[in-house]
Amino acid sequence: MAFENTLEFAKQLDSQDQLHKYQDEFIFPRVNGKKVIYFTGNSLGLQPKRTKNYVDEVMNDWASLAVEGHFYSEKPWWDYHERFANPLSKIVGALPSEVTVMNTLTVNLHLLMVSFYRPTKSRYKIICEEKAFPSDQYMFQSQVHFHGYKPEDAIVEIKRREGEHNIRLEDVLAKIEEVGEELALVLIGGVNYYTGQVFDMKTITAAGHKAGAYVGWDLAHAAGNIKLELHDWNVDFAAWCSYKYMNSGPGNASGCFIHEKHHNNSELPRFAGWWGHNKERRFKMEPTFDPIHGADGWQISNLPVLSLAPYLASVEMFDEIGMDALIEKRDAITSYLEFILHEIDKEVDSTFEIITPSNPLERASQLSVLLHGEGRSLFDYLMKNGVITDWREPNVIRLAPVPLYCSFEDMYHFGQILKSGILK
Repeated sequence: MAFENTLEFAKQLDSQDQLHKYQDEFIFPRVNGKKVIYFTGNSLGLQPKRTKNYVDEVMNDWASLAVEGHFYSEKPWWDYHERFANPLSKIVGALPSEVTVMNTLTVNLHLLMVSFYRPTKSRYKIICEEKAFPSDQYMFQSQVHFHGYKPEDAIVEIKRREGEHNIRLEDVLAKIEEVGEELALVLIGGVNYYTGQVFDMKTITAAGHKAGAYVGWDLAHAAGNIKLELHDWNVDFAAWCSYKYMNSGPGNASGCFIHEKHHNNSELPRFAGWWGHNKERRFKMEPTFDPIHGADGWQISNLPVLSLAPYLASVEMFDEIGMDALIEKRDAITSYLEFILHEIDKEVDSTFEIITPSNPLERASQLSVLLHGEGRSLFDYLMKNGVITDWREPNVIRLAPVPLYCSFEDMYHFGQILKSGILK
């Protein structure tokens, strides 16, 4: 499509957008009396209006039923998490038995590494990407320390080539082959938080398995954002947060995937708790752990239903829409934002370098923009003028045009505010 940098053209795109109505499903902050242009759904998604009803339902059941709410509320707390199995499985490309919700993201990655990082004297190395999210870096360091290794010996980072912003697939595959029989685990972010690069998870997973390693994925920036086929890709495990693209609220519950090929492996270690015990016998208070078959068998504690309620509101909205429709708009609005940036670049002295891959297959709902000639003052100007975005040192802004609540008109107005901030 030939784009135009005009308000009329942006409105035309919105009129053709099947998801445009979902903007009204969300609550937007306001700056200077106007609804903001919100680009930080890659950090915290907006609140869906329907969320309050889901939370109120739990609060009302707690008030009127107290402990009996576990069994007699409209959505009994006893099996509340089971309502996630079908919609979440569609979002991440899994079987319903392969997904569960519990804890938070880094906690879940630590717990999954109990099962899937099992170093030996000869096979102990972990491959990750350079500039992984800091929480992952700290996790890797503490895990290898726990097992008696030094991070500089056990952690292998795949680096970007000199002068390049993104990691080449061939370099990932070459590093896996190079580490070879010393490789215990490949664990990479499916979408790099800083650049927005989407990794070829299918190909990397196959290469890791060929080397004899387990392969897992941190899907914090991928779940609800890109097309995932975790079961078909033969991924061993994955985890994701729910508060970015899935709009479940700050710091909310994490989702997990464990491939069905591991469900019957009694030799696979895990940290156990009573909520992962045989559901039909849980209240027998038996002394020996008998795990639920499937991902639910990795649960440990009674689940926080008040936290799950907003997440359930969100996944049911995703189920209404479907990932294919989301991705179709995601690609269109991200391309339009890219066009707007290039057009504004022609009109100002500063130079915008988009460090996110230009290939639509290697990016999703994020453009990371290096602002040559501009500093933090431009970010501050955007924020004061109703554009909520994200600043990363030294001079990168991350823009996430989330398809559920961003409009093409938003992209046009952002371009005009950006230009005025540079020309002021």
